[in-house]
Amino acid sequence: MTETTGRLVLNAGVASDTGRLRTTNQDSYAILPDLGLYIVADGMGGAQGGEVASRVAIETIRDAFQERTAEALAEAVARANDRIHEMGDAPDLRGMGTTTVAMAVVTEDPDPDGADDGERPEHLLVVNVGDSRAYLFRDGGLTQLTDDHSVVAELVRDGRITEEEAEAHPQRNVITRVLGVYPQVTADLWPVDAVRGDRYLLCSDGLFNEVTNDQMAAVLRRLGDPNEAAAELVRLANEGGGRDNITVIVLDVVDDGGVAGRASAALAGERRGSSSVDLAGFSTAVDGDHAGGGGPESPAPSRSERRAVRKAERGGRSRVTWRVVLFTLLLLGVLGGAVATIQWYGTSTYFVGFDGDEVAIYKGRPGGLLWIDPELEDDTGIKRDEVPARYLRALDAGHEHSSLADARTYVSNIERDIIASTPPPTTTTTAPPPVTTAPPAPAPVN
Repeated sequence: MTETTGRLVLNAGVASDTGRLRTTNQDSYAILPDLGLYIVADGMGGAQGGEVASRVAIETIRDAFQERTAEALAEAVARANDRIHEMGDAPDLRGMGTTTVAMAVVTEDPDPDGADDGERPEHLLVVNVGDSRAYLFRDGGLTQLTDDHSVVAELVRDGRITEEEAEAHPQRNVITRVLGVYPQVTADLWPVDAVRGDRYLLCSDGLFNEVTNDQMAAVLRRLGDPNEAAAELVRLANEGGGRDNITVIVLDVVDDGGVAGRASAALAGERRGSSSVDLAGFSTAVDGDHAGGGGPESPAPSRSERRAVRKAERGGRSRVTWRVVLFTLLLLGVLGGAVATIQWYGTSTYFVGFDGDEVAIYKGRPGGLLWIDPELEDDTGIKRDEVPARYLRALDAGHEHSSLADARTYVSNIERDIIASTPPPTTTTTAPPPVTTAPPAPAPVN
C-alpha cells in the first residue's frame, strides 16, 4: 500500500496473528495512508478488555488526528487514554488498557518570513506508550527508535542489569505505562527524518520477545516486499514460541522528497540526545543510544514542536477533568472519614489502671492508639499495695469500660473489697479493781 504525500512516498505492509498459545488476538492495527498514520496497539485486561482497549485506541487516534502536526498526534493519544479510562468503569472492562506505537507524517511550519510555496517540509514522528516498539532499518543495521516503558527496560537504562539478564528477568513483561489505566499518561515522541531506502518496523512485543534483532534485520534485508517481510516476521515469531499475539507493520520510504541530502551528515554519527521536553502534555525524550547499532541523529524539533513545548510549559501538561476532581474529593472524604473513625475509637472508652503506684481512671485506650494518648481522668487515692491480688493483672493491662460511670463503679468495687479484706481492730476489756468494804465499827458500850 503506497502513500504519496507530495514529499514523502511510503509503501506499507502488515501482518497480524493470534500466536500459538492465545485464543484471541487482542492486538489492533491501522494503515491510514490518507492521514499519513500507521498504528499498532497491544491490548490487555480480562476476557475482552484488551481487545476493546486496543480497538478504541486505534479508532480514537484515527478520528482525532486530523491535522498533520506533532500537537495533533500528542492530543490524539491523550484522547485515547481519556476514552479508554472512562470505559474502564464498566465491570467487565475494569482495568483494561493498551500499549501503542504509531508513526505519522507531519508537516513543519511555513517559512517564518511568511513565504509559503506549498512545499512545506515533512518528516516522520513516532509516538509510543508501553512496550510496543518502532525500529529503523537503514544501511543494513537495525536501530530501536523507542524506549520501552517497562520494569526491565528501566533497569537496563539505569545500568542495574544487562540486556542478557533482561531477557530472562521474571518481570520482563511488567510495563510501567499504558493507555487507559490511569487518568493521565506520559507518551514519548521521536522525530525522524525519512531517507529513501529506509524501512520502519512497528510491532507488538509478541515479535521481539520471540525474534532476535539479527533475525529481524535479516528478514528486512532479504525480502523487498513489505507485506512479505511482515508475514515472514510473524512466521518466525510463531516458530520461536508464539506465546503472545503478534502484529507487524513494515513501512518503506520510496521517495524522501530530497530529505536525504539534509540528513547525510547524520548517517555517520550516533543518535544525538536531547533534553526531555513536554509536548502538548507529554514528555518528548530523545536521550541515549539505542540497541541495534549506529542510527541517524534525531532532527531538531520543528517550530510546531517547539510551540507545543512552550504551550506545555504554560500549563498544558495538566489535564484536570471532572473524573480527576471527583476522584480527589472521594479520596479526601475517605481519608477524612478514616481519621474521624480512629479519633472516635481512640477516645470513646475509659480504663482503670495504675498511674505510678496509684490506681487511676483514664480516658482512651490502654497504651494509646496511633497519635491518641490516654488522658488522666480521675485519681482514686488507692495505693498499689492496698489492691487485692485478684485485681492486679487487670489493672496492669488497663481494665476498659464503656463509660466513666462504669469505671468509677469498678473503682468502688475495689474499695469495697479493700475494706472487706481489712480485719477489724482488736478491743481489750480491763476488769475494774475489786471494791473492799470495811465492816462497820462496833458500837460503843455504855
